[in-house]
Amino acid sequence: MMLSPRTRQLPLSRQCIRCLVSAGWERNLKVESRPVRRFLSSSTTPKSGLVPVPSKDRPSWSEEWKALGLGASLVDSPKFPHNLLFVQVGFGVDQHGADDATKAAVRAVRNAIEFNSIPGVIEHVPGGRTEMLIHVKLGIPPISSSSDNNECLPVDTLHVAKVFPYGKILPIQIVPGGLDFGTGRVVEELGDTNDKAVCVVACVSIGYGEPDDENGATLHKTYNTKDGY
Repeated sequence: MMLSPRTRQLPLSRQCIRCLVSAGWERNLKVESRPVRRFLSSSTTPKSGLVPVPSKDRPSWSEEWKALGLGASLVDSPKFPHNLLFVQVGFGVDQHGADDATKAAVRAVRNAIEFNSIPGVIEHVPGGRTEMLIHVKLGIPPISSSSDNNECLPVDTLHVAKVFPYGKILPIQIVPGGLDFGTGRVVEELGDTNDKAVCVVACVSIGYGEPDDENGATLHKTYNTKDGY
């Protein structure tokens, strides 16, 4: 299926958007119109590991979000929330993403959060939803099937961070994963040079608190059903 090169805009009032956001994660909000292109900015990274979002500016999905004060802030630490409240997995596919995994990564993160509501964050996270920590782990396919050095397709982490309306984004973790596959169709009008499609898997973890380890190790509290939890 060939997609339109521009995202269709849905006119919504500010009051309606506030209602949607207050109910939980945003869904079906007005999306900033942007042409289809390859994401090859300086903020991309082909390496696996923890990737700080490359800008200290507060990212917003659209100008309307920015006008309403929506958009998560960017922080460098901790590496992972100590107290977990929410863990959800999603996946996203870009049928024209042979050279870049950004669009598939954005879709994977949206798939993980857009069907959920987390109203308890306001009461259980010290400081409310603006202080909740958001950890994103992305499974990105390698640049080539013969790649054995954990070199993944590039991802624009700043664009991924724009998906979140509030909270604090921790450094995004990129690991080899997902998959690529052939679709059997090449659409040169969308920049295709082959029929390769990209699938990205995303795990979004939300919580609060610093780790107990002085070295800032990735530690989080776990619960065992044998202990009555």
